[in-house]
Amino acid sequence: MRVRVELTPEPRRPAPPGWPRDPRRWAAVAIDVLRSTSTLTIARRNGAGRLYPAASPEEATALRRRLPGALLCGEREGRRLEGFDLGNSPAEYGFASVAGRPLVFASTNGAPAMRSIAGCGTRLLGAFVNASAVARAVAARPFLLLVCAGKLGDFALEDAACAGWLCERLSAAGARLEGAAARLACTLAPRGEEEVRALVQGVEHARYLRSLGPEYAADVEFCAGLDRIGQAFEF
Repeated sequence: MRVRVELTPEPRRPAPPGWPRDPRRWAAVAIDVLRSTSTLTIARRNGAGRLYPAASPEEATALRRRLPGALLCGEREGRRLEGFDLGNSPAEYGFASVAGRPLVFASTNGAPAMRSIAGCGTRLLGAFVNASAVARAVAARPFLLLVCAGKLGDFALEDAACAGWLCERLSAAGARLEGAAARLACTLAPRGEEEVRALVQGVEHARYLRSLGPEYAADVEFCAGLDRIGQAFEF
């Protein structure tokens, strides 16, 4: 296995040396720990249907009109958008709300990361909440790209640390890490549940979310848990 990391999404990426030119032969994982890929992992576990990441709230609204039964989901500045069915909190995506329903999803950072790997043959949601399951799901893939959502095009520690955790796990199983970003991510990888919790709880975006109220603080606590969910989900 060959593994590369993008610390922020790169929608127009050339094939790395030695990789197939056709990204349909790659597997890719989108990582937005706080909160999109954590939230959507819960949604898929609770039976949500196909996910449609949208580039903007306007695109999401137009797309939902073409998808009967779809839920309109997403946020800006952490808060649910006016007129949307759901925001970006794991607590909103219970079985009764999402089972069998397609989700049109427009979040600030997670949706762009998901869209950036649209051409890859296998696309998974990755976060600390299902990290071991993701590592198992991709273990046999020859080419793997880990894409960190970041924050508004900039580096986000929690996403890079999650990518680093996956790199360390896969490297221990024989994967070859390629590029400076993968090596950097490994240096940030937390070791064990307590380090994961401390890192996620301490990052800038976690502090911002907690400032929005107790329900957002509960989201941070959830997203800071390692391996709460034993499944990995494609989208």
